[in-house]
Order: sequence, then structure tokens, then C-alpha cells
Amino acid sequence: MPGCYQLSVDLLAEEIGQAAELGLGGVILFGIPAEKDAVGSDATSELGIIPQAIRAAKRIAREFLVITDVCFCEYTDHGHCGVINRATGRIDVDNDATLKLLAEQAVVHARAGADMVAPSGMVDGMGGAIRQALDAAGFSHVPIMSYAAKYASAFYGPFREAAESTPQQGDRCGYQMDPAAAAGQAMREIELDLAEGADIIMVKPALTCLDIIRQARDRFPGVPLAAYNVSGEYSMVKAAAGHGWLDEKTVVLECLTAIHRAGAGIILTYWAKDVAKWLG
Repeated sequence: MPGCYQLSVDLLAEEIGQAAELGLGGVILFGIPAEKDAVGSDATSELGIIPQAIRAAKRIAREFLVITDVCFCEYTDHGHCGVINRATGRIDVDNDATLKLLAEQAVVHARAGADMVAPSGMVDGMGGAIRQALDAAGFSHVPIMSYAAKYASAFYGPFREAAESTPQQGDRCGYQMDPAAAAGQAMREIELDLAEGADIIMVKPALTCLDIIRQARDRFPGVPLAAYNVSGEYSMVKAAAGHGWLDEKTVVLECLTAIHRAGAGIILTYWAKDVAKWLG
């Protein structure tokens, strides 16, 4: 992913400062711990990489919006989004055991100063478990941006390589949506997340799901809607631009305009700083 890097906490602070000066709406943090294990222990540690990053970001720009990814794929040695239940003989995520850890992770992030948490694993019941845990810990004001309609997409490949989170065995089709599924499934998933307490809903990936974004906007008109312009979308444009096959700026602005026109009020994109400079 050209222009994207794993950043140490000290370098993150510099990045946050630049993003704040450019007037960006916020940043979402993904953590890569020094050591991984079967249950992603760093993800629930008060001294983990993300709590350190949150505190560093807030020291540099206190009013800058800091969102945290709440998931386990970057923290586990097997690369799945939660605790693995091996009793079935398959690579299955133990839903209930994972919910407990996701709730702990969200509270740790809130305690460190996160402004918003974003559960991304598509684990059943994650919104409700996180909302209950945040409320019980005194963080009822911390909103949840839920990856409510997240597909098991091939377009996540570059991110998984960059974040060292590719599943070592199996895939994530057991807990993320089939890209071939009818749109009605996405609407049901979104409805469930909202019922559990999600404040913002997200569709991922963006460009291959413009129809889902549009339907979500129409079906849930009063709910803030986000879309994730993912790593594969970023990387293929970068590759084509690098070969001189298209103009990067023009194509990026066209793509982001399409995502917004489909109904997304919030766009997560690796081009955020570039776009701020282009439009500034």
C-alpha cells in the first residue's frame, strides 16, 4: 500500500498533528502488537498498543476525533477476529467468548480516551455487548460506529498484509457476509446492530457496495451512515496511477464523490490527507 506505513507511537503523534492541521474529521486507529497470542491479549491490556496510541494522539490534539477499531484479528496469532473454538474440528470463532473480550477491549479504549469505538468483526451481538459494557463502566457518552454490513471481501487483502492479520487457516466467511448475498441480508444486519445500540452504521467495502449504501440510506434515513473505501480499492488505483494508466487525483475524487452520492455521510479512506490538500 504505497504511502501507508506501520507507525510507532512517537511517529503517530506527528501524523495526528498533521491530520488535525489539515482539518480532517478524525482518525481510526488499528493496533499491531509486538507479540500475538491465541486470545489477542494485547487488545485488552491497559498498556497495549492502542491505549498508548490514544493517549499520544490526545496529547498532540485533544479535540481531534480518535476512533478505535475494536476487533482481534491484528492481535491473534491465528489472524481471526476472536477466540477460536477448535472443538468442532473447524476454524470457528467462539461467539460468546469473543463478545466478552470485545467488551473489555472497548472499555480499555474508552478509558484511554477514545472518542468513539468501531467494532469491525461482524460477531453476532457485538454492539449490545459493547454498549452494555461501556455504559456500566461510565462511558455511556462514547458512541459506537458498527461495521454493520461488512462483507468477506477480497478487497481487504492489502490491509491484511500491512496489518499482519491474514487468517493462518480458513477464512472469515463464517462471521462476515458473503459478497454474493442479497441486499436484504445487509439491511437485516444493520437493523440488528441499531437495535443493539449502534449510533453509526458502516458499509464495507464501499465501491462494490454502492447499492448497499444507497439502500441503507433510504431504509434508515435518520441514522449516520459511514462507508469504508478499503485497501484493495486504494491499492489498485495506486498501481494503475503508478503505471500512468490513469490520473490518481481525478479518479480518487470521482470515486469518493460516488460513495458520498450513494448516501455515505462519513467516508473512511487512505486518501484522506491527500484529499484535504487537493481540496484545501
